[in-house]
Amino acid sequence: MNLASLRFALRINAACLVLAMFAVAPVQAGGAPAMATTQQLASAIDAQIDDPRFASASWGIAVVSLDTGRTLYAHDARRLLQTASTAKLYTAALVLDTIGTDYRIPTQLLATRPVAQGHLEGPLILRGMGDPSLGTPGTNVDWADQLAGQLAASGVHEVQGDLIADDSYFQGPQVGAGWEARDLQSWFAVPASALSVQENVVALTVRPAGVPGHAALLTFDPTGAMPHVDSHLTTAARGTRSDVNLYRAPGDPTLYAFGSIPAQAETLTFKLAMADPAWYAGAQLREALERHGVRVHGALRVRHWPEPTPDIDKAVVLAQVLSPPVMEILARGLKRSQNLYLQNLLQIAGIKAQANAEQAGDPPPGFLSSETWGTRALKQLLERIGIASGATQIEEGAGLSRQDLSTPEAMVHLLSYLASQPYGAQLRDALPSAGVDGTLEWRMRNTAAADNVHAKTGSMNNVRCLVGYMTTAAGERLAFAIMLNNFVRGEDEPSPSRTLDAIVALLAQFQGHT
Repeated sequence: MNLASLRFALRINAACLVLAMFAVAPVQAGGAPAMATTQQLASAIDAQIDDPRFASASWGIAVVSLDTGRTLYAHDARRLLQTASTAKLYTAALVLDTIGTDYRIPTQLLATRPVAQGHLEGPLILRGMGDPSLGTPGTNVDWADQLAGQLAASGVHEVQGDLIADDSYFQGPQVGAGWEARDLQSWFAVPASALSVQENVVALTVRPAGVPGHAALLTFDPTGAMPHVDSHLTTAARGTRSDVNLYRAPGDPTLYAFGSIPAQAETLTFKLAMADPAWYAGAQLREALERHGVRVHGALRVRHWPEPTPDIDKAVVLAQVLSPPVMEILARGLKRSQNLYLQNLLQIAGIKAQANAEQAGDPPPGFLSSETWGTRALKQLLERIGIASGATQIEEGAGLSRQDLSTPEAMVHLLSYLASQPYGAQLRDALPSAGVDGTLEWRMRNTAAADNVHAKTGSMNNVRCLVGYMTTAAGERLAFAIMLNNFVRGEDEPSPSRTLDAIVALLAQFQGHT
């Protein structure tokens, strides 16, 4: 072979070597190697979770094929970890199993005394039965006028007794088991009242006065939703540091405001929990009754659990409004991770479970709250579908409690069960879609996960979770649970959610089959 022939042969061999390399590890358009084997996938995920910044943290991951049932990846998949808001998936499973997709939650006007010639001789009762969407945009915003209009149309124009706002339908405290006291003033931990309105949230704006030393200006929306305010907020000199402090003790209706806001500073806005949603709902109804020509002679009263309600079983329904179907409420709650929605739905399911147990003649001894009835029914459901009792501990419906625990393996088992049900596709669509909506709207955009992954997020201090569904590049349907606990973020470190998203993107790029 002459020198020219040798050089040509070397060039051919080098080209073949490059082609062979690409055959082993093909490259996608984005420049990252595409994974064709589960071993390659596992190595790529391991590289993410083995980052030194996670050295003291706890990972738990399970990935299962919905098509074959085989496990693609597992890392400490049987470790109990805090769920944060991914616990809402357990609540959703119970609600769909217990009350179905189409149930509509009523809010009613009741009478326990007769109506004669347009006069109601006794009290008028506004009875909440757990609708968390009452008064929200697109859902009976004018609920009070609807009820008042129906009452007036029936011929009632005078109420001799009191107007009673009754939220005693839920038996038990309005605070979920394990909720932290410091959260109860905030918009994400509002009272789980059976008579909820406008998501039990009040917006507070704080503005400085025109002159330093004068009181700062506080405005609440909706007006009247925070009737007891003790403010010592002042206007400080221009250019000083803003120091606005808000405090309301658990169970105390008074909001205390103190500190200062600088003159000419921008308006500050805070979202707070209503102290008493039932009272505010009653106040709204009373105004609506006046607009519709119905006069109430008595006072506005509120009836909370455990005050007795001996008259309720004999009451007559005079008017009612209905919520959207439960599936729509679930979708709103899951997309936005709205805690009130899921906690109320858990309690509604608990009331149904209690009724079923009493009808069967086998209720447990002693008092159980509506929440406890719900979590009891959830344990029974999980046992029925094959999830071991030691693999979960769910104490409330929203995932706000650090007592809520699950293994990743149990999570994907739950997802597999839900996917097999008639409502499986509806539930999948009710989850946030990566890069599209809900709590994933701004995550995983411009990746293979975008508009592909449907998953529930879970986030609280030292906890990040992502649990849901996706389809791989090869068309295989997966259920996955990625759970990170005990992580302390350094000052200059990126959010751990980015690592969860990177793992999900790796799964979406997977080109192999199990």
